[in-house]
Amino acid sequence: MIAAVSLPSSPPPPWIPMTPCLTASSCYSCSSSFNPCASFTTSASDSSTLRVTCGSQYQAGDLKFVLHDALESSGIDASHAREAREKFCLQIGRLSAIESETSIAINRRVNLAKTALYVAAEDDSIVSHSSVPLPVDAFVERLDDHSMDFCTKNSAALRSTPENLLKSLERYLYQDKGFQRCSVMYQVEPRALYLHSVLTHRTGSAAMLSLIYSEILKMIRLWGLLDFDVEIFYPRDLSGLPIGYHKKKSKESDHAHIMTTKSLLVEILSNLKEAFWPFQHDHTRSLFLRAAHAANCHDKSSTLEESGFELASAKAAQHRLDRGVWTSVRYGDMRRALSACERLILLETDPKELRDYGILLYHCGLYKESMQYLELYQETKDSSILKESSYSMRSQEESALEKLMTRLSFILLEENWGTPASPRTFLGNNSEP
Repeated sequence: MIAAVSLPSSPPPPWIPMTPCLTASSCYSCSSSFNPCASFTTSASDSSTLRVTCGSQYQAGDLKFVLHDALESSGIDASHAREAREKFCLQIGRLSAIESETSIAINRRVNLAKTALYVAAEDDSIVSHSSVPLPVDAFVERLDDHSMDFCTKNSAALRSTPENLLKSLERYLYQDKGFQRCSVMYQVEPRALYLHSVLTHRTGSAAMLSLIYSEILKMIRLWGLLDFDVEIFYPRDLSGLPIGYHKKKSKESDHAHIMTTKSLLVEILSNLKEAFWPFQHDHTRSLFLRAAHAANCHDKSSTLEESGFELASAKAAQHRLDRGVWTSVRYGDMRRALSACERLILLETDPKELRDYGILLYHCGLYKESMQYLELYQETKDSSILKESSYSMRSQEESALEKLMTRLSFILLEENWGTPASPRTFLGNNSEP
């Protein structure tokens, strides 16, 4: 609860530029229902600038993604990150309405392996600052090698019944090659969420194992060795493994476990977003409420009664952000949380992604950009079907959003009255803990 509104006493975090206008690494201008992937055009003068437009009645100007420009403003080369993002966008640009709802076992237009590797390549560039990009093609070849190896060692199974073939594939993946599920409820090991790491270390999330399973199936089908329809059962528990089954023998209860092309990409990015969300305290609350709670805790006028752990966790997160410490064990990573949010917005998943991105920008000190995204969320939520949540949770989120936007309005008003901010050294503290 906000009793008084004022500018933060400590300086805004140094890793994001406090400039009124940013050159977009990816931006969109909207005019209806939220649809940022309706069309893609690349500027001839700057091939790294991606403009995404959508048709709607809402005119918000160019709302820009900030991460790549923020890194470059601090002297960090983001060219590999930009290239990976552009290739990611080219892949998801192939997602028609039909293709989005196509099962991952038969999807053809979107190369899911490459799309996941472009996500990994962008985050690797953001975190490592390497002058060499992640070798995407090499990892695609490694995945293809698994398909070839399976076919070579299981030629009899390829001529057997569908059930025997699928059992052989599962034995090959989960026993012979040792792929296993990372089943920790919270604080999933980051390498379990990136395809190149899963191919290397053989431990991955359910989404990553499903992707590997489906890609091997697609290669077998491409080689003309699969003559029946397969679906992949996606486990919804914490320990189950993806398994295939003959589609003709499927039951209606299996339908809830079928992963489509779009839902798999959403799952991959949502896992990253949650793993790297900078506010990891209290997993009973949504990500947005955790971030809103941290903002309230930072407001010393707050009268909310908090447990010692919650208060300490929220203040620790805010302290790290103020110091420009991007990542910390068990306390998230602002850079990768921002990149996951930006890609989820591009995927046109849920308007709530606009809201979540907006509150991260608030914590980065980008108040104008934060307000733009929150306003766009307000405009789009009423005309969209939001994911179901409890009435209590929805009420808390709307109340927190209202307070946040009120605070932003006063902050922006104060900034307009004051003198222009002096130049800053952005991302000045780029040491890792």
